[in-house]
Amino acid sequence: MVQTINATTPLEQARAILAEHFDLKFSKAVERATEKVFDRVRDKIPAIEWPFYAPLIFEINRLKKEKDAVILAHNYQTPQIYHGVADIVGDSLQLAIEATKVKQQVIVQCGVHFMAETSKLLNPDKTVLIPDSRAGCSLAESITADDVLMMKAKYPGVPVVTYVNTSAAVKAVTDVCCTSSNALDIVNRVDGDTVIMIPDQYLAANTAKKTAKKVITWAGACEVHETFTAEDISELRHAYPTAKIIAHPECPPEVIDAVDFAGSTAAMIDWVKTNKPPRVVMVTECSMSDNVASETTGVDFLRGCNICPHMKRINLENVLWSLHTMTEEVVVDPAIIPAARLAVERMIEMSRKGD
Repeated sequence: MVQTINATTPLEQARAILAEHFDLKFSKAVERATEKVFDRVRDKIPAIEWPFYAPLIFEINRLKKEKDAVILAHNYQTPQIYHGVADIVGDSLQLAIEATKVKQQVIVQCGVHFMAETSKLLNPDKTVLIPDSRAGCSLAESITADDVLMMKAKYPGVPVVTYVNTSAAVKAVTDVCCTSSNALDIVNRVDGDTVIMIPDQYLAANTAKKTAKKVITWAGACEVHETFTAEDISELRHAYPTAKIIAHPECPPEVIDAVDFAGSTAAMIDWVKTNKPPRVVMVTECSMSDNVASETTGVDFLRGCNICPHMKRINLENVLWSLHTMTEEVVVDPAIIPAARLAVERMIEMSRKGD
């Protein structure tokens, strides 16, 4: 099978074209221009690898200005993207809010496909690119718009709160979206004593334990977080008895019950930076732990994470390719944009009221 740089273009063909148009050699000028980035990531990226990454970072940062582009990167992106080329970083809620403020005409989404769709919903007149459209999400793929309509028919009048980790088509038949950072607040704010909360069964179960409302769930799950078990936490406690263990609410409830703190990616970052535990294990995606470690002093970050294969489809090479070729453009059916956008905007507005 031919390896491709994105969903369509052979990797070697793309590399040849990039080499023709960009100087990707590690020069003294490139070293000087990227030395501050390397200072932040030197504990996570071996010095022997930096000559490969630095020219790509240099050219991406130059090209995005030429193309009037802004790069949005999720916390799960690799350190070289997160620290090297991203203009805006954050969790799903932060990126959704910031996407409404960007002035540039081109948005490059370093994340998975539903995030790029969300940026397109909020910026229908801008060009939104994703470096590899194969960067999917097990949660987004676990439910369709028809599934939501079926649930609405089964539970008429019950409001539907949908995790942003879903397609635009699903959002379009939703009352309001939520993220892991505002799920409880959104559930408590919608009308009625019953709510349909989809598609993450574990986020829904963990939210249900904190609200008086009845929560109807769907059997979706994040492949990064669903595999963690209470036994894993017990083993981590035994291996690192002095460490604090924190987890994401997409983990099963028995995992959440066993850790010291649970919260969204943004909440976990804030918790670590505020509490400064001497040692911490972040039970989530591995790159997030690396990125927080690069921004935090006095904390020893220990491994207890999983890798998201979808997030790792995005790399510096296909970010440069995306900017150079203006591919792959994210297109959303204009017929569903108004309804899908409204569900996201309601979430943002509710979150602001909750501040």
